[in-house]
This record gives sequence, structure tokens and C-alpha cells, in this order.
Amino acid sequence: MHFISTTVFSVLAVICSTAISGANAAGCSFVNQPTTDLIKSYDEFSASPATKPTGQSVIGYGHLCKKKGCTDVPYKFPLTTVNAEVILVQDMEEATTCLNSYISNANLNANQWGALASWAFTVGCSSVSSSTLVQRLNSGDDPNTVAKQELPKYNKDGGNEVLALKRRRDAEVLLFQTPSSEAAFPHCPFD
Repeated sequence: MHFISTTVFSVLAVICSTAISGANAAGCSFVNQPTTDLIKSYDEFSASPATKPTGQSVIGYGHLCKKKGCTDVPYKFPLTTVNAEVILVQDMEEATTCLNSYISNANLNANQWGALASWAFTVGCSSVSSSTLVQRLNSGDDPNTVAKQELPKYNKDGGNEVLALKRRRDAEVLLFQTPSSEAAFPHCPFD
């Protein structure tokens, strides 16, 4: 398994929390190590742009490139694992910003927050914003029940069930239901 070095992670967490704190973020602007491990186990490291079956390019640990050939990525190819980790932290910042924009009524621990960030990272913010998962959390439904019932629905690509997405959603449910004493939402003790 690949791990973000403690020094790199600490520096990036400070950078990300500083950048997000001005946006009045409620939950954590970064994710815990179990979340990072989950993402890396499903988004294998790619040092050069790789084309998905959908025609989109990815690099690093599942970073979806915005421009052809990943010209939006500010690093030279082949990408180093350290640079890929920096991009992953930035991607998690985007995912948590999205979650902060739409979740308003839930108490989530670090594992629950991380599972949702992994989900948001793969489905995109527009899917998060219109999801029944977010609607149910905001209605006060039990978070563990919501995750168990709603996350598995996001196992399709192009209308077809994808085994890798099913496995990822199962892993996110498992992480979500893993107890943690670290709070992450609505208030992050580390930001």
C-alpha cells in the first residue's frame, strides 16, 4: 500500500485548511488515512495520463483531468507519487467543499466523512447535490442506515452496473460504519 508521508500530509493539511477556512467550511477540509487508503486501493497510481472507457483521462490516484492530455495538471509526466498525493489532497479538498455545500444536518465522524468524500470524488458534485443520500442526511435520517441504503445505488457507469464500482461502494459503506472518535462534521477539530 502507498501512504502519504506524515510530513507531506501535515503540510498539505495546513495548506488545504488555510485555503478552505476562508470559505466558512463546516466539516473537515481533508480526509483521514483510512479514506486515503480506500481511494488508493481503488484508484491505482498512474504516472501518465490513462484513458478510461468513457474517454476521460485520469492521472495519479484517480484525478479526472479537465483538459485533453491532462494539460491542466501542473506537474511533468511521468508523475511522481509525491505529486500524485498532492493532487489527491486537492481532489479531497474539492470533494469536502462539495459536501460542505450540501450537507447541513448531520453529525459525522472522520470515517463517515471520508467515505462520503470518496463517493463525492467519484460521482462528482452535481450528483452529490441532487442525491437522495444528501436529502436523507439533511432530513435527519440515521447516517449509517442512509449510507447502507444509498451508497450502493452508485454502482453504474453509463447505466450499466460495474463490479469495481459495486466493490468501491461496499468498501465506502464499510468505512462509513467503522466507528471513530474523531469528529469531522459539522465541526472539524483540526481545521
